[in-house]
Amino acid sequence: MSPQAAAAVFTPRSMAALRAVCDLAPPPALDDLTTVRAREILADVEVLVTGWGCPRLDAHVLAAAPRLKAVVHSAGSVRGHVTDACWERGIQVTSAAAANALPVAEYTLAMLLLHGKHVLERARDYRRDRARDTWLLTPHEVGNYRRTVGLLSASLIGRRVIELLRPFDYEVLLHDPYVTEAEAAELGVEWVPLPDLFTRSDLVSLHTPLLPATRGLVSRDLLASMRPGATLINTSRGAVVDQDALTDMVRAGRIRAVLDVTDPEVLPADHPLWDCPNALITPHLAGSQGSEWERLADTAIGEVARWAAGDGFAHPVRRERLAFLA
Repeated sequence: MSPQAAAAVFTPRSMAALRAVCDLAPPPALDDLTTVRAREILADVEVLVTGWGCPRLDAHVLAAAPRLKAVVHSAGSVRGHVTDACWERGIQVTSAAAANALPVAEYTLAMLLLHGKHVLERARDYRRDRARDTWLLTPHEVGNYRRTVGLLSASLIGRRVIELLRPFDYEVLLHDPYVTEAEAAELGVEWVPLPDLFTRSDLVSLHTPLLPATRGLVSRDLLASMRPGATLINTSRGAVVDQDALTDMVRAGRIRAVLDVTDPEVLPADHPLWDCPNALITPHLAGSQGSEWERLADTAIGEVARWAAGDGFAHPVRRERLAFLA
């Protein structure tokens, strides 16, 4: 991983915990696997703990690591570094994606609750007027009781959002082509076709990975079908949404948007969404940051301990599932 990722994710406490479960190669972390030092280390390595900035583990790298049996990724997606050569060699792979899903789900819940109460707009008006509104005249569109939330994809994050929503009085809809109606019912949600997700929901939250099949999935027609004043929350990838159509809908005041990701990321400085009062744009902060990085490290350390004990990984990544993962 990059030195910056190693310093951020693996605190002194984490490093001590990692040394307690394995013989750890001396620092610094490797971010170039072609150097003389890297090749000397790789010759003896059985497990690679990887993170953001890890180089690709291609056949050339694997040839220098004849004893390598497992890759433990201390972040989410393994697409950037785990190659076909790893799978063909039979290397086991695990990821901290489940740990990274929690803060994204927490962000989503926070935004659902805040936007249900129209907090941003009402706080703006309060700051402007310096006087309280006539609260008994609050429109019935405001509030979180019996609102309908639509979730696009029962991904790791989508499922964590479902769990976090259980204590609240929401009707939760789900669209995921790989989930059946019976499976959705077991999760406590209602499976609906994609168009229904947008027409029926007061708030729609996107949790689908960016794949060829999902690029531009949230089309102009779907956005136009949303209820007036409905909210779109995107914590997945900006390119899942037709960005031009979204901009048009938000600028026209048809819908509200919470965008932790955009296309491109970052939007140009003169992009009209920056100045839309009904859009909240955050700098891709929903995933693990700050203290939450330690959860990633703890997950990776736990996986190393399980592997060393012969218990197998708690969060294995399967090659056959890669087509559906971020």
